[in-house]
Formats: sequence, structure tokens, C-alpha cells
Amino acid sequence: MRKLLVFGAAMMLLVAACSSVESDDDAPPPSTLTTTSSTTAPAPSTTTTTTLREPSGPGYGGVAVIAEDQYPTSLNPFAPGGNDFITTIIGQAWMTGVWDIDAGTLERIPEIVVELPTVSNGGVVVGEDGSMTVTYVIRDEAVWSDGVPISGEDLAFTVAAALSAEEDTDFATPYTDVGIIGMEPGDKTFTIALRRPTITYEALFQWILPHHAIEGTAFPDDWVDELWPSGGPFLIDTIDPGTSITAVRNERYWKVDPDTGLALPYLDSVEFRFIPETEEIIRAFGSREVDVIQPPPSLEFTIGPLTALEPDGVVLDVRSGPVWEHVNFQFGPGRLERSADSCNENLSLRRAVMHAIDRDAAVEDIYGGFVEASTSWLDAYTPSLSSGAWDRYPHDPARAAELYAQAVAETGRECAVVFSTTSNAEMRPRLANLYVDMLAEAGIPLTLDLLDSQLFFGEVLDDGLWDLGQWAWVGAPGLSGVVAAHSLFDSSSPPPDGRNYYRWGTRDSSVRDEHTERFAEIVERMNATVDDTELRELIAEAEEILADQAVILPLFSRASVGAVWADEIGGYRHNPSLASHTWNIESWYRTDR
Repeated sequence: MRKLLVFGAAMMLLVAACSSVESDDDAPPPSTLTTTSSTTAPAPSTTTTTTLREPSGPGYGGVAVIAEDQYPTSLNPFAPGGNDFITTIIGQAWMTGVWDIDAGTLERIPEIVVELPTVSNGGVVVGEDGSMTVTYVIRDEAVWSDGVPISGEDLAFTVAAALSAEEDTDFATPYTDVGIIGMEPGDKTFTIALRRPTITYEALFQWILPHHAIEGTAFPDDWVDELWPSGGPFLIDTIDPGTSITAVRNERYWKVDPDTGLALPYLDSVEFRFIPETEEIIRAFGSREVDVIQPPPSLEFTIGPLTALEPDGVVLDVRSGPVWEHVNFQFGPGRLERSADSCNENLSLRRAVMHAIDRDAAVEDIYGGFVEASTSWLDAYTPSLSSGAWDRYPHDPARAAELYAQAVAETGRECAVVFSTTSNAEMRPRLANLYVDMLAEAGIPLTLDLLDSQLFFGEVLDDGLWDLGQWAWVGAPGLSGVVAAHSLFDSSSPPPDGRNYYRWGTRDSSVRDEHTERFAEIVERMNATVDDTELRELIAEAEEILADQAVILPLFSRASVGAVWADEIGGYRHNPSLASHTWNIESWYRTDR
């Protein structure tokens, strides 16, 4: 499982904590989940024919086998190791929460609640004293697998448990940040009072806990291997450590298919089969030993082989995911240790680099046309907020050469560029070599300084010891995700306590001007309002500043690959967001029954 730093309201959905940056080159953590069950697992699918069948419609019965490359440390998202992405992938089968992420819009949608609370629908109210209340109305039909209704008491208990987990472990939650000053649980309602307006409330209750089952125990310690009653479509039934986890139908699941009116889920069971090697995942999928996969996005090793299977019945979906690569400048004094002639403080130099890098060619080289180059960093968060602000920097070597000559004249230096990134995996070194030729075409001297990921994501990033660099962030959905991500460029938030690793506008920055000052004002205002219209206006203005001032260059969002044998499994919709490809697993059904 690749590890990346997650920023935004849904930051607990992926594997990395918010206090450090981790590379996609890191090895997976050791597996520690050892729970077993004596219950016999349903037999896995053994269909091996490659004959393409006409799919049938929704109906009951059968098993879906899903291949994953990482075995979970814990199935408890509030326990140490529970913020690994695999916990979310499996969690979609047996846990529940207030919201999920839609595969089409990539925005939050209601799960156990009637609607997500907002200012416009009256669910969010800002008081005259500056405090704020958020009220959730839980669906009448929503119950736990033991028949106990899901209630406001469960949300109140979840708050207490999350705060305790944040205090006692390295698990990061949004509950401390929102400033809770009171709670009022009801049978099917829950109101939480916050000290001040904050859009971060959107991130609360990704998962909820049944208070009647957990209250009085030591949480999360007593619930690392033990599981609570399910609120999702399936029940965890059998765990074969390191090999597979099987979940069976939750007979008390409360959802119905809006298209058919039938009770969900359709499947008898789902089996998560753990296969560490990508090549073996593709082989097992190709031989129909597994039905659904979401493999690493490699053009050579996954996308290409899966494309070849499409005539046999595979539906392959390759979409831009939430992990976005970007080229960026270091504005602090540490850059001079990499390049004594660094001119990053000069806007002409930064714009020259923007025009010199051919983003379309870069993404074509990595993904062969399956993913488009980015025109906005917001595409990885909520695409509807994007204004395409980086369209102003088309690949133009002649314009880049003009701007570079202007930078040299303005600074009186050579403005030599040193590019640093991780050396461990293929993608970034491959792109680095492309950049050498691209900048050379514009007459910009570029030297490569590729570093081991542990070094790059350690002292180099922490101390600002790079000139021009590249890494990835992970986007989270909704206004809350976008607002949280603006801390990455906030002049009041330098490391080690803050997240502005670029040091743009910070105390030791080479650039401190009206643009950095205005950006800081925007961030402050974003963090003090929940007005949808105002937030969208602020986000648009902030994006304009980042693009106009050439602070970063969004390259592309990494591909997210989903594949299914559509003549065996229906209802599958690949979701490239942090909700994972199992987001609607309750709607999957066998088409070959």
C-alpha cells in the first residue's frame, strides 16, 4: 500500500498522518491483524470460463471476490493502524457513517442521515454569540445488525471515542479542531454545538460507533480484534490472517435499491483476498479467480494487461484520483544550499518554468492518454470548484525563453535550477529526465538532484533544502477538504508546526508581498465562515493568486484503476475517491447466477 500525506477533511481515510510527508516509494507496514473465526467461509467464486455472457439484472445470491494488495493492521478505524486505506476499503462492507462520497460527482452524499446539514437547509445555524450548531436527522429505518436503532447517542459516543483515540494514539481526527462545546443526542437526532463557525464540521462522522455495544469497554484497545455490530450491508464472518477476510449478508441492513425497490445487499457474501504482488493480482484476475480489483496505476503492468482483457468481458475504468502530483518552488533560504543561483523569488523565472514544462507530454508518458493533465489543483478535491487557472501556462518554449532571459536580467544571476524529488520509484525520475529536455529547449539550465525518499521526505522537506521539487498531496472532498488544504500555502503556517513546506510568504521567505498577505487573509476568512457562496468566492480568489503568482504547477492527478468482470458482477461503479471502489458494495450482484 503506497503511503501519501493526506490533507483535507477526509484525511483519516488514507494511510498517512498529517504530521509528516511520506513517499509513494515506502514499503507497506507489517500486518498485525490476527483475528480468526471458526465460522466456515462461503466458497469463493471458481468460474474460469472466458465466454462472454449477457449480464442479468439485480438479484440475490452469490459471492464476489475482491483482490487487495495490503492486509489490514486493524479493522477498527479508531485504532492504531486503522487509518490505512485498506481499513476503509473493507469498512465500506460493514461500517456506516453520516456521509459517503459519490463516484460521479466526487462530493459527499448522505448515508444514515436524511440529508447532510448545511446553512441553506437549516441544519447549520450560526448564533449571535458566534457559536454554531449542527443538527443531524437520522433515517428512521437505519439500524445496527443486532436490530438496535442507530441513534443520536451513537453519534455522541463516536465523538467521545474519537477524542479519546486522538489523545491516546497517533490517529488524527477532525473532532478536536471543530471546538466542541456541547452535544444533544436524541432517538433519531443529534445536535452538536461548536465554539465558532467552521466548515470542518463536514468531516465529522465518516464512521459511527454503536454505543450500546462498546460503552463500558476500553476503547479502542478492546476492539482491535473484536468487531462491533455492523451498520453496513455485510457482517465480518471469517478472518484468515494475511490471506482473506470474508463478510456475509447483514439480514437487518436497512437500505433498499431505489431502482428496483429490493432490499440490499444482493450478494450472499464478499471475500477480500490479499495478494501482495501486482503481477499476481493481474494473473488471478485474468484467470477469473477474483472478480474485482483496484491495482496500482501502471500503464505497463496493470492498465495495458487489463485493456487486453476487455474483449473477454472486463470493464476497465481509469480515472483521475485524489493524489495530485505537482512541481513547486522553495522560497526559503535553504534553497540556496541546493542552488546558489536560485532565482525562485523572481516571478519571471517561475513563469518561465511553468511554460517550459509540457504537462500534456508528461502525463502522456506516464499514463498513455488515460489521464489528462491538470489545469487546477482543485480537481483532486472537488472538481466543480476548479476554474482551470493554470490554463494560462500552455507549453511554450519560446515564451519560457523570453521570461528566463527577463529573470536573468532582473536578478543579475544565472538563475540555474536544481530539481529534487524521490529516486526510489520509476515515475518521478522518469519525469525528471523529461524536465531536463523541456527546460533545455527554453534555454533554462537544469540539474537533477534525485534523493532517497526517506531523505527527501525527512530533512530535505522539513528544512526546505530544495530549489525546484516535486511530490504529491491527497485531496479530500467538499468545501471542508479544500479549506483545510489552503494551510499548505498559509504564510502563518511554516514547519515544523505548520504545513507550508514551500515557505511562500513565511517569515524567512524570499517572497512576502501583497499577494501573500491577501492569501493569508483569505485563509483566515475561510476558517471562520460556513457560508457556501462566500467560501466558493474565496476559493476562486485564492486559486487565482496561486496560479498568477506561479507558486506551484499542478501536473496531473494519479490514475485510479478499477476493473470488474462485468459478465459476472453487476452494479459495480469504480470510485476514484477516498471512498474506495467498494463504496457501493451493497448494490453489487452476480450476473451469471
